Amino acid sequence: QVQLVESGGGSVQAGGSLRLSCAASGYAYSRDCMGWFRQAPGKEREGVAALNTVGGSTTYADSVKGRFTISQNNAKNTLYLQMNSLKPEDTAIYYCAARGCSGGASPPLWSIFYNDWGQGTQVTVSS
Repeated sequence: QVQLVESGGGSVQAGGSLRLSCAASGYAYSRDCMGWFRQAPGKEREGVAALNTVGGSTTYADSVKGRFTISQNNAKNTLYLQMNSLKPEDTAIYYCAARGCSGGASPPLWSIFYNDWGQGTQVTVSS
């Protein structure tokens, strides 16, 4: 139904920045709730940031507030995660996810809420 492909990961020194992109195709235009999640080896997948394009509501994990920004391009086919002031604890595989939603409510950071997932992109932050 929907294909999501992440890119932009890599290795960066602590304090540096990266911008992740998630290219959406198929039925992606109707998936107006989208989010970024991350998972480190041996750890549970955790929500990082989510965007509801109906009203523009966003949700951020406490650990990334003030450092990360989620956004979408005007064509609504690419999701971004701008990551600044990166820390070693941000090291993980980052995934984008999507599902349909309605209204202007803040989107959740529950992984079970989302239907479609990309393959992930590795982010490594060194001290």
